[in-house]
Amino acid sequence: MADETSQHRPGTRPLSPATPLALFSWALYDWANSSFATIIQTFVFAAYFTRRIADNETLGTTQWGNAFSAAALIIAIGGPVLGAVADQAGKRKILLGVCTLVCVTATGLLWYIRPGGSGVWPALLLVGVATVGFEYAGLLYNAMLPDLVGKERMGRWSGWGWGLGYAGGLASLILALVVFVDSPVAWFAFDREQAEHVRATFPLVSAWFLLFSLPLFLFTPDRASSGQTWPEAAVNGLRQLAASARNIRSYRHIVRFLVARMFFIDGLATVFAFGGIYAAGTFNMNEQQILYFGIGMNVTAGIGAGLFALLDDHLGGKAIIILSLVGLLTCGTMILLASTAGLFWIFGLLLGIFIG
Repeated sequence: MADETSQHRPGTRPLSPATPLALFSWALYDWANSSFATIIQTFVFAAYFTRRIADNETLGTTQWGNAFSAAALIIAIGGPVLGAVADQAGKRKILLGVCTLVCVTATGLLWYIRPGGSGVWPALLLVGVATVGFEYAGLLYNAMLPDLVGKERMGRWSGWGWGLGYAGGLASLILALVVFVDSPVAWFAFDREQAEHVRATFPLVSAWFLLFSLPLFLFTPDRASSGQTWPEAAVNGLRQLAASARNIRSYRHIVRFLVARMFFIDGLATVFAFGGIYAAGTFNMNEQQILYFGIGMNVTAGIGAGLFALLDDHLGGKAIIILSLVGLLTCGTMILLASTAGLFWIFGLLLGIFIG
């Protein structure tokens, strides 16, 4: 809704077709931010929090879930406002840069969260702030694509960016495993009793995210400024949201889409937030095993993203979503019924295809 009005608003103009370098730089941002989703949200920090920081795993799982629920509420309330402001101002990359730096900074500070119960609330606060920055940045990042390519290539580039994201998650997990967590060579003099070999992966994510996001800011074009100040853009953005709400009956198809998306995205968010915790608690996986599992899931998810990106332009997004949801429900149910680590691995890797 908001994007349609912004496409014809005086003061901004749609961009001309982006160059291959600009599009690759846009997709590379997914390579950059996926390190946060894999190492912090899902496979490493989540398990580290419940096992090493919280008083016990049950309480830690509850606290982790509550922190993500609070972050989700902030994202749900602020996301539409942020999107409307960005549409009005026309300068998405400035806000994207701020949100990226918020996530990068909060993630880097996780290094200081040592084992023991005293770090519970600082850990949850930092992860919550980083998650809000990460999700807001993702909102702005995704909104850039319609200005860069035509509809006939949007599904392809969206899928390729998503697939590159899984490749980035995979590469960062391998680097974390080989250099820090399970290295046969002592690259650094880590104090393992203080979990420094695990904690070092958190500033790794921060540096990875910052480094590989730079090409987007350097080479990918942004919408022209509308000439509005940020306060003016905020006021006009709120007016735009209010107008959309008053005319919501005219956007029934979009409302249905958003309601459906809310349910399945919340389901995926739960998988991401608790995947590593479930593996650690149910099948007693250690940090190395969780990283190996994460690497495997990123491989299958990358395959799924690339495959369905090609199918999307031919079959349409709706057919791909329905197929993916059937696969997610089937594999997710089998994971819950799995009684051995082997079955968990099999259906977890299959699940990755449909997550991608």
